[in-house]
Amino acid sequence: MVEPIPAGLEGRIVPYLMIDGAARAIDFYREAFGAEERYRLPMPGGRIGHADIVVNGATVYLADAPDDMPGDAGNPKKLGGTTVLLHQYVADVDAAVARAEAAGATVLRAPEDQFYGDRSAVIADPFGHQWSLHAHVRDVSPEEMARAVAEMGG
Repeated sequence: MVEPIPAGLEGRIVPYLMIDGAARAIDFYREAFGAEERYRLPMPGGRIGHADIVVNGATVYLADAPDDMPGDAGNPKKLGGTTVLLHQYVADVDAAVARAEAAGATVLRAPEDQFYGDRSAVIADPFGHQWSLHAHVRDVSPEEMARAVAEMGG
């Protein structure tokens, strides 16, 4: 029997994070971002086979990275970096960065106002995933953006 698509997820792209230490990651996401855990599938040996959390209304899946996944299945600790940036709008970037840093995140780019109208920062969580945190601070027209890019030499 085919399982139905979970309510509200049809057509959505859900990030699925492969992590060394998924249980610790859930605790970190709860402390750093106020995540709510909806589901956890424990595996023998204490690993997590699948978990479902909600971060500011967005569903994120995660699991302990299996040792036998081809290409290490996106585990940034095994790959030595990440190709994905998790982009999140928050009410207060400075407060969000401070909260994440207090929970153990590393600030890669401190909060700063951007030419496109957002205040943004980038952090790395302790599991190697990067989060780009944004707050919209002012509306910018396409013409203003184009001018700003030209002034930057873009």
